[in-house]
Amino acid sequence: MVSLKLQKRLASSVLKCGRGKVWLDPNETNEISMANSRQNIRKLIKDGFVIKKPQVVHSRSRVMRHLEAKRKGRHTGYGKRKGCAGARLPMKVLWMRRMRVLRRLLRKYREAKKIDKHLYHDLYMRAKGNQFKNKRVLMEAIHKEKAEKLRLKNLAEQAEARKAKAKAKTERKEKRKTEQDEMARELDAQEEPKA
Repeated sequence: MVSLKLQKRLASSVLKCGRGKVWLDPNETNEISMANSRQNIRKLIKDGFVIKKPQVVHSRSRVMRHLEAKRKGRHTGYGKRKGCAGARLPMKVLWMRRMRVLRRLLRKYREAKKIDKHLYHDLYMRAKGNQFKNKRVLMEAIHKEKAEKLRLKNLAEQAEARKAKAKAKTERKEKRKTEQDEMARELDAQEEPKA
């Protein structure tokens, strides 16, 4: 058996591949062993005595099938997890998502004139201070604040109305009193000449 080590090395260089990819025709061993230059190797390649083997198939079908199952939620139990919960879905990411949702809602309400800038700022700072765990809680807080504001406004209006009523009453009383005083004075003035 002739050693074709040199020919294999030259062929791999010419074909630009590894030595494992080079196929030398076993029936033409003598002719191949005569080739000792790259030019000779090129001739053998042209004749089909030296061939570059085709690329081996590396199928991803099993991987795709596994990923398909994972998308459905399979293979994700405790035994399949390597990182801790914080590494798999960081707390910071959850926080950022929540903040963006809450701040977007506040911005939308402010632009729609549902809340004024003072209430907006107050709720913004409270959201930053982790007072609202989700959108629903924030919306409830907004409705509560607005209801409280409305109640205070109504109370203030009622108090104002009561004040105005009391003022009007005292004014009426004073007016009546002055009228009575004037009438009494007039009567006194009419009675004096008779005396």
